[in-house]
Amino acid sequence: MDLATRLQKRWVIAAAGVVMQMALGAVYAWSVFRIPLTRAFGWSISEVTVTFTIAIFVLGLAAFGGGLWMRRAGPRTVALTAGVLYGLGVFLASFTRGRLWWLYGSYGVIAGVGLGLGYIVPVATLVKWFPDKRGLITGLAVAGFGTGALITAPIATRLIASVGVLQTFAILGAAYFVAVTGGALFMENPPEGYRPPGSDLDFRSQVTGRENRDLTPRSYTLADALRSWQWYGLWTLLLLNTTAGIAVISQAAPMFQEITSISAARAASIVGIISIANGAGRLLWAWLSDLVGRRAVFLAMFLLQAAIFWLLPSAHGLAVFSALTVAVLLCYGGGFGTMPAFAADYFGAEHVGSIYGLMLTAWGVAGVLGPTLMAAMRERSGGYDEGLRLIAGLMLVSAVIPLLVRPPAPRSG
Repeated sequence: MDLATRLQKRWVIAAAGVVMQMALGAVYAWSVFRIPLTRAFGWSISEVTVTFTIAIFVLGLAAFGGGLWMRRAGPRTVALTAGVLYGLGVFLASFTRGRLWWLYGSYGVIAGVGLGLGYIVPVATLVKWFPDKRGLITGLAVAGFGTGALITAPIATRLIASVGVLQTFAILGAAYFVAVTGGALFMENPPEGYRPPGSDLDFRSQVTGRENRDLTPRSYTLADALRSWQWYGLWTLLLLNTTAGIAVISQAAPMFQEITSISAARAASIVGIISIANGAGRLLWAWLSDLVGRRAVFLAMFLLQAAIFWLLPSAHGLAVFSALTVAVLLCYGGGFGTMPAFAADYFGAEHVGSIYGLMLTAWGVAGVLGPTLMAAMRERSGGYDEGLRLIAGLMLVSAVIPLLVRPPAPRSG
């Protein structure tokens, strides 16, 4: 296969990766299930939210396992397994019938494992096919995940109204299985020695935006990366940025209903629409990070979110509240779009599947911290104001970390 054909093939693989991620990203539409489940079975807000929390926590752990497994089995096997588990887990949730533990085990654990295995495959695979467009392609690879709720939220809402919440799980589970396994068939690593034109951009140019061809990145193993303080610095950046955004995502539909006084159907539609920002942010901030640097992007996102979360409680108008929420989701998506390239910059692309896969445990921890905090504050105070202001303060403090993080010393090549 000549170079031109390989360059065309990588875009086909990228498209398949986006399809996979859109199906996986449907998990972000969870908030549309919250009210129907609480009404159907008498569960509390916190009890229903735990399902989403478990799924995201398990996702982070499974992504690490998937990154390690990919090195032995290849991306296609891992992706196919992801499709089976994700589809099966959501489908089995249709047999919940008032058993909360069943919902946790099916949608939370089984589907969560599928989510993690599936999420890491396009990210780790495409960063190898696109060493010349590292920030752009990792943003594109996860943009689909961020926009998954755009399709799922309105569809799920209509299905719930017509066939009920449990039957909706069955229908969606089957659809997810087809989409993820279909995209998985295209996943493969590039051949040995593959180097597209422009891929000789060095480590320092990727980190700072300035080209210097005298340096090359050292290829870190997972063990090497864990011995560096930089890995923990990047993990913390991802944790804090994700905590803020996922706290809003987990309560988005009911938050819109309470603060702006709109109907459930309209809130679900808006949740789907604003999910575009989640996907767009993954692409926009990742692209921008290629130009101005990854640290500058995280600094800007933290400062912006500090201001937004402080303003949200007083934004009772639908237009203003929607605009501010869109900005939060842009930043939330930006963390996921930028961090894979950040990790590849610092530690090399060869082992990025396991290095970034383990880093995604930050997502799992944030998936517990953010939704739990927001649900608890809502139940304690009867509103969202305290939780939103608390996150504003957290974001302001977090802005210090991008100023401290520095890359490992490059090795002369």
